[in-house]
Amino acid sequence: MFDDKLIRRAEALIALYREQRLLLGSAESCTGGLVAGLLTSIAGSSEVFERGFVTYSNAAKTACLGVDSALLERFGAVSADVAAAMAVGVLENSPVDVAVSVTGIAGPGGGSPAKPVGLVYFGVARRGGEARTLEKRFGDLGRSNVRAASVAVALDLLFRAVE
Repeated sequence: MFDDKLIRRAEALIALYREQRLLLGSAESCTGGLVAGLLTSIAGSSEVFERGFVTYSNAAKTACLGVDSALLERFGAVSADVAAAMAVGVLENSPVDVAVSVTGIAGPGGGSPAKPVGLVYFGVARRGGEARTLEKRFGDLGRSNVRAASVAVALDLLFRAVE
């Protein structure tokens, strides 16, 4: 399901979080749980991966993560503000130490001139700290490739959160 390079990165991430005795969680929209799927494909991941939220709809983002509906209306689901709120929502709704979030437009439809296909926002938050965001414009690589690239970026953010 995942390529060997990504699996090795996930194994290293799980080992790092285990060594630091940290729990992590995810909130995913356009990746539909692929970050959680990758992490839980690693034996022993249950020691560090606590939970993942797949919040594909705006209603789910509000109900499960506490994302303010006014924020969604003002900026849209695909925005840095919502990515940050999603990551913070994981911290507020679970016992994790670090959270990553992903929200974007994987395509092939759904894009616009302002928010084209391949636009993805990421959030990462650590308990006791502020949420940080990252914008990536992958371009119209195809749905699967945008999602796979997003998973790789989410892993990188989880590494950086504990460095």
